[in-house]
Amino acid sequence: MSTLLYRLGRFAYRRKWSVIGAWSVLLLVAVLAALGLMKPFTTSTTIPGTEAQRTLDVVQAEFPSDQSHLTGRIVFRAPRGETLTTGDVARIVRRTVDEAADVLGVRSVTAPSASSGTVSADGRTGIAALTFTTDKTGTLSEATTNGVERLVAEARREGLTGEIGGDAFSKVEVKVMGPGEAVGVLIALGILVFVFRSLRAAVIPVATALVGVAVGVLGLLSLTSVVTMDSTSVILAVMLGLAVGIDYALFIVSRHQTQVRAGMEPEESAGLATGTAGGAVVFAGATVVIALAALSVVNIPFLTVMGLGAAATVVVSVSIAVTLLPAVLGLMGRNIATSTVPVLRRSVERAPVSARQPAGQRWAAMVARRRWSVLLVSLVGLGVLAVPAADLRLGLGGTQDPDTSAGRAQKLVDDGFGPGYSGTLVVLVQGERTEVVPAAERMAGVVRDLPGVASVTPAVRAESGHAALLSVTSTGGPETETTKRVLAEIRNARGAVEKNSGTEINVTGTTAVNIDVANKLSSALPVYCLLVMGLALLLLVVVFRALAVPLKAALGFLLSLGASLGALVAVFQWGWLSDLLGIKTTGPVLSFLPMLLVGILFGLAMDYEVFLVSRMREEYAHGLPPVEAMVRGFGHGAKVVIAAALIMIAVFGSFVFADMQVIKGMGFALGVGVLLDAFVVRMTLVPAVMAVLGRKAWWLPRFLHRALPDMDIEGERLTSRLTQASGPAGWDRAARQPRDADRAAAPVSGAGARRY
Repeated sequence: MSTLLYRLGRFAYRRKWSVIGAWSVLLLVAVLAALGLMKPFTTSTTIPGTEAQRTLDVVQAEFPSDQSHLTGRIVFRAPRGETLTTGDVARIVRRTVDEAADVLGVRSVTAPSASSGTVSADGRTGIAALTFTTDKTGTLSEATTNGVERLVAEARREGLTGEIGGDAFSKVEVKVMGPGEAVGVLIALGILVFVFRSLRAAVIPVATALVGVAVGVLGLLSLTSVVTMDSTSVILAVMLGLAVGIDYALFIVSRHQTQVRAGMEPEESAGLATGTAGGAVVFAGATVVIALAALSVVNIPFLTVMGLGAAATVVVSVSIAVTLLPAVLGLMGRNIATSTVPVLRRSVERAPVSARQPAGQRWAAMVARRRWSVLLVSLVGLGVLAVPAADLRLGLGGTQDPDTSAGRAQKLVDDGFGPGYSGTLVVLVQGERTEVVPAAERMAGVVRDLPGVASVTPAVRAESGHAALLSVTSTGGPETETTKRVLAEIRNARGAVEKNSGTEINVTGTTAVNIDVANKLSSALPVYCLLVMGLALLLLVVVFRALAVPLKAALGFLLSLGASLGALVAVFQWGWLSDLLGIKTTGPVLSFLPMLLVGILFGLAMDYEVFLVSRMREEYAHGLPPVEAMVRGFGHGAKVVIAAALIMIAVFGSFVFADMQVIKGMGFALGVGVLLDAFVVRMTLVPAVMAVLGRKAWWLPRFLHRALPDMDIEGERLTSRLTQASGPAGWDRAARQPRDADRAAAPVSGAGARRY
């Protein structure tokens, strides 16, 4: 693979304008496709085959309703001592409802009434239901929204409390790139300037990453015409595309810049950097793609779309790293090794050749000397951080922002009608015409006696006569354990009624569907972990041609995953530091977030494993003793891996300030996960374990050694062939100068090696 990538890198360098032109045309096509085909985002958390989803389909067929129009509600609350149905308060409510019906875009308004259950028991809280006609994008016009808000404001001025809510007023504006994300990119640019000591070199990874994000995201937007897609899928693609795009370019540009500064011809250097560092990029990208694409195996549609969309963006980022990036390096020529900024130029020119070991080698040597102490401290620290994960509770994601009118409307409904009002469970009874209603009434009696049930409505019969509905209100909200227990108890109690009446009884409703989604995700998570880790372990065995290294990588990932889940629970569920991070509501973790975290974090963790350990293996393959190879390889890779991790943390961390709770949680969990995995697991545990294992780290049974293909990720065959072709006085002297200089400046053999 390294030879193929070497040729690709040189081709792109020589034919730079052709390659840049091809990517420009592709970007233009993506823009035109998105403009012509993009449809509004839709949210769907259904799982085909679950009881709640199957039953919901039957309910919609037996009890048809007009669902083609957007709905909303006005929630009124009367002053203390008054009710909505008497006196001036009733007059104000009637006037508001009547005038709301005349607002442009309002299709119908249903006033609050005790008979329909839309006035609370104390008479102080009422709900007016609205339906709207929408534009082509499926959203309300500004005139309609302003008209309803004006009427509610008038009611407030006359003494009532009024808020608007429902689907029509609960939309969150999707910002693909907001101020927070821009700050993350600027931080990444600052880190790159520090690494490259050159502003123009630092701009290259950011620019190519933005191109990759643009192509990937525009492609996803064009697919909304044929695929149901939620805005989270696009934001996830932006998040990952930025992070991996900058990181992958960093590894290749860093190698290229070092080689050019050592005297290598830029074209040859671009090819070699693409063939060596580019090989690690391709493999690292493959692990991320496998982890994300494997989400489709769980058979949850919205997760499949998220995973495949993000995976496609990563594929674009890898493609850009091995084609467009060498072409851009061709535009730079030898200027990649210099800087026009005086301060940065002087820092490069005056960089001394120190007799001391580089900081990365000194750290690895210290870890090797104190390997057991480092192992113990790291394991205990990660274990303590993982403790809150034992209290992980998966929720349904229905909490409104309390600072919005929709959030305040929800609070009024919960206070007036009870928290279970907005999350009713629907019991569907199916059978013969003569048995359906009696069976539904018997089931209602059974359900009323269950703990946690607040109320049960009378049975409603379908026009066909073969089905009847009951609505069950829990004493707890949709996201509480009380409602989950009520759902389980209804399903456990239905058997006797079904047997005696010959009917079929099932439970559905939005709350039941969401609970079934959470349960399916919880049960699928272990299977998904085994699948992803199994496939990635096979790839790691092929790459490193060893068994211990892949096992160590997987176990290290489990440690960082547990610690990041613990931090997620502590902040988003327990409320620690929530004010500092702008988290307005706490509660159960969104049901699909742990699975997304596993897929994304595992792929990124393997990135750092490959970039770091591949240099160790390269040194070991050159004949160095195991511990010495670990120290030297760590020294080569540490600076770039640290920079890459800091960039990932900056990009992911910037999404903590997004408006959507799911994006906040995703950005926080990924940022903390990368922080722990990079600095505790890869930069601390990995060298300690490698020092403990010694030669055993690279052991591979003979039959596997013969059976496995040699992928040559480190480019050993490539460098060997180029050395033989060019001779020691030419290419090899320039290419190997950085490594030989390091060895001359920081000897680690002989007496020095005994320190390990």
